[in-house]
This record gives sequence, structure tokens and C-alpha cells, in this order.
Amino acid sequence: MNTLNNLLHAASFSAQKHKHQRRKGEHGEPYINHPLEVANLLANIGGVQDIDVLMAAILHDTVEDCGVTSDELRLLFGDAVAGYVLEVTDDKSLPKAERKRLQIEHAPHLSPGAKVIKLADKISNINDVTNNPPANWDLERRRAYIEWGFAVVAGLRGVNEPLESHFDLSVAKARALFG
Repeated sequence: MNTLNNLLHAASFSAQKHKHQRRKGEHGEPYINHPLEVANLLANIGGVQDIDVLMAAILHDTVEDCGVTSDELRLLFGDAVAGYVLEVTDDKSLPKAERKRLQIEHAPHLSPGAKVIKLADKISNINDVTNNPPANWDLERRRAYIEWGFAVVAGLRGVNEPLESHFDLSVAKARALFG
């Protein structure tokens, strides 16, 4: 199977797994838009051409949110892709505050591929919190999310300058809007 076929297989698999999910924003967009945006940011802002990283970006929330197993990812997409996905997957059995703390703590220790996925994920999420937040998120919660995302990305710095610059612009826009 060639690389384009692999990438499309990952996109189709992710779309199927996320088919009943919607984003939390008031527009309720299909969830698959998020992993596709993450992969698009990697390819078209970050210049990432590593097919395993792009596939993992498309699959990055399938373990955490859809019950996909690491064995399933390894079987279908290989060890490298599964490894990247697992590196960026939170342990949902932990309390939310602990998961957030661990993201900050673990960010500097991720592989370069996982770092760029995490960075593009934060760009996507911060843009959503800025432009299409969940209806029940007040201004303070939005500000707190932006600052937490900034703290996570501090541990990712040095991996991809174009993505980091794009992230910085997203944060600057959010801070300007939220005061």
C-alpha cells in the first residue's frame, strides 16, 4: 500500500470512529474536522511530510475518545503511528486536573513527531476556544485554557518554528480578545 493509500485509510478509519461525535463549540461541527485540521496544520504550516506523523495526527484522538486499542492501531497502521498516537493520548482514568498537569510535565519528553502533533492540536483547540467556544465556557475558563495551552507548548518549543509562530499568533489573538 502506498503512502497516499495509508493516509486515506487513516482518515477513513478516524472518520468512522468519530462518526457520532461533535465538537463542543456552539456550531457543533463534526469531530473529524479537528484531526483533519491538525494534519492540515502539520502539512501546510509546519511542512511536515512524514506520512507516519500525518497519519498519527488524523488518528490522535481515537484511543482517548473512541475506544480504539493500541494493538488495533499497530495492526492497521504500524508501530510508528501507534507510538505517536499513544504518546499524545491522555489517560482518561485520571482526574482532568492531573491529565492537564501531566501534559505540561510530559511535553518536553515527547518524540519530535509527537511534539508536532501536540503543537498542531493545541493550535486547533486554542482557535476553537477563541472562535467557537463551548456555550458553557465563560471568559475566565477560556483564558485559563489559553494559558494552560501556552504552558504545554513551552515544553514543545524548538521542534517546528513555523508551527510555533502560528501558535504564538493564535495565542496573541486570543489574549487580545479576552483581555
